[in-house]
Amino acid sequence: MISRVSFSLGGLCVLALAMAGCAGTPPTPPEEDPVQIKLKDLDTRLGRIDRVVANQSLLDLANQNEAMRADLRAMHNDIDQLTNKLETSRKEQHDLYADLDRRMKALEGRGGGGSAAGPGEAGAAGAGAGAAGSSAASGTDDKAAYQAAFDLLKNSQFDAAIAAFQKFLISFPDSTLADNAQYWLGEANYVNKGFPEAQAAFQKVVDKYPQSRKVPDALLKIGYCQYELKDFDAARRTLSKVTTQFPDSPSGHLAQQRLDSMAAEKH
Repeated sequence: MISRVSFSLGGLCVLALAMAGCAGTPPTPPEEDPVQIKLKDLDTRLGRIDRVVANQSLLDLANQNEAMRADLRAMHNDIDQLTNKLETSRKEQHDLYADLDRRMKALEGRGGGGSAAGPGEAGAAGAGAGAAGSSAASGTDDKAAYQAAFDLLKNSQFDAAIAAFQKFLISFPDSTLADNAQYWLGEANYVNKGFPEAQAAFQKVVDKYPQSRKVPDALLKIGYCQYELKDFDAARRTLSKVTTQFPDSPSGHLAQQRLDSMAAEKH
């Protein structure tokens, strides 16, 4: 009987010691699942790839935007040149009809008879032809100079374009392309962030060439320059003038958009 009790007590002691040992030793944490480790690594790599792709996409968009701006400037230039060619052609046609009418009246005054031109008349005709040839040559020169300046602007060589347009306006002040050159001088300064110089150039378009088709665009850009210079009151006045004077033009719509954004910005 005593031996059974002793055995029971001994067994209880052993059990108690085993339990105490277990309680004193902290449990070993389970190892992390290798699959989860791999997934986390893949997530990290994918995150880096996403950031690289996002940055590249933004760069591509910026490049595309600049290319579109260059194409748009080229299209504007083509339109300007076609318009000037049309105006020149109309003027030449008008002058031709006026000269024909003058000759017809002169013949009628002589009774319809013709006569050979005398030495003085031949000399005058020769001088006129020489003047016309000189004018044509000058026209070719100004068109070439204008196109060269515009190509610099189109290729984002803004400093060189500014110098070329300034030289054009000095060399060909009476050219039919002078108003366009004055406008693009302002545009070159604007994209070059020379906002005071751009505003002055655009203002010359308005003041010196009030009949130019570039006036609405020049007024719009004056408002843009005033905005960039933080002269918000003047910008609102100028842009409102564009919307009032040219409500259905692209410049009028752009002016209204800028006014709306200024209102949203509380400027």
